Amino acid sequence: MSAPLSSLSLDEQVALLMQGTNYGDETLARRMAEELRERLKEGRPLRVYCGFDPRTSDLHLGHTIPMRKLRQFQELGHEVTFLIGNYTSLLGDPSDKDKLRPMLTEEQVAENARTYAEQAFKILDPEKTRIRYNAEWLSKLSFLDVIRLAQNFTVQQFLSRENFAKRLERGEAVYLHETFYALMQAYDAVALQADVQVGGSDQLFNIITAGRKLQEAMGQRPQIGIIMDILPGTDGVVKMSKSLGNHIPITAPPEDMYGKVMSIPDGALLTYFKLATRYTPAMIADVQRRLEAGVNPRDVKMELAREIVSIFHGEEAAQRAEAHFVAVFQQRSIPEDMVTLQLKESMTIVDAIMALGFASSRSEARRLIAGGGVTLDGRTVTDPFERPPAPAVLQVGKRRFARLVAAE
Repeated sequence: MSAPLSSLSLDEQVALLMQGTNYGDETLARRMAEELRERLKEGRPLRVYCGFDPRTSDLHLGHTIPMRKLRQFQELGHEVTFLIGNYTSLLGDPSDKDKLRPMLTEEQVAENARTYAEQAFKILDPEKTRIRYNAEWLSKLSFLDVIRLAQNFTVQQFLSRENFAKRLERGEAVYLHETFYALMQAYDAVALQADVQVGGSDQLFNIITAGRKLQEAMGQRPQIGIIMDILPGTDGVVKMSKSLGNHIPITAPPEDMYGKVMSIPDGALLTYFKLATRYTPAMIADVQRRLEAGVNPRDVKMELAREIVSIFHGEEAAQRAEAHFVAVFQQRSIPEDMVTLQLKESMTIVDAIMALGFASSRSEARRLIAGGGVTLDGRTVTDPFERPPAPAVLQVGKRRFARLVAAE
């Protein structure tokens, strides 16, 4: 891929570690970059962590974005902690939700947590990763301890958060227990004496406002927040989500993973390279130059698909997946003249098949999918609830084709 990260200069290290970040504020971004630079100058391994709440047992590509950043810190010689939020999961993070999130039971959390480390090690170096569980310290706090922690924050700080503010505007309830989550996550940073916390842009309040403030109140230097941009799903627009059907499971077979990557819109290519690959800033700049010079985006997309599949399945599997894609899609006769369907919001693959008249009933459409008779851009569809990307070529059976486009 490239030279070892340990050979990078200080400027190159800062550029790499800040790659793919999104603070929504240039002043804050510059401040975090400068604090990171000063901390790196100390010449010691930094204490870096990211917390993952096991509210589901299956991870998709979007979940791995902060893991990719942790891996970069590992390769630069820093101490990385993979924190499983088995205590915070009981509550659930309201940061990216504009409605009340259901609470899980301890049994559900424990079941989900079992698979997390195994899946994470597809990205992280297991020999350089510390696994911790935040129940170690959060479960030991007394009610008085929580009160003392809470006195560092105001109610206004929490209610001004966008997701809470939206609910208040709609006249919906914001429950008191939901405000505890940021406090719990902030205490994680204190317990780990963190130099750096990695998280998505939906974690900005928890990491920057709550985490840094509580560390200072507890006599620690405030952590540096590495706030990662959110990876869009295969539609190229909305955050990747299993519930939306625009996700790429990291346990997907190589051919399926390759096909899903090939279905993303051209406009999302650079974002995927920045967030989901092992590419350095210099390599990404080269990708951008090639795209601007007029290279076929499909060739660049195939490069992206090879890279992502090789991360999770190895180089040989990536080569086989590409050969499969070329054989079943690029070299196959696709009619130039085919019906076009504008995808409506929330339309599933079954909805599309029915709208096109390619099946006489929804049960028939599901049987076609179960039998492997439905493809999107050459990729076999397995989930009847998948929301197809646009643009894409849908094939049902051997002879029925349709071009799917976004609604105007």
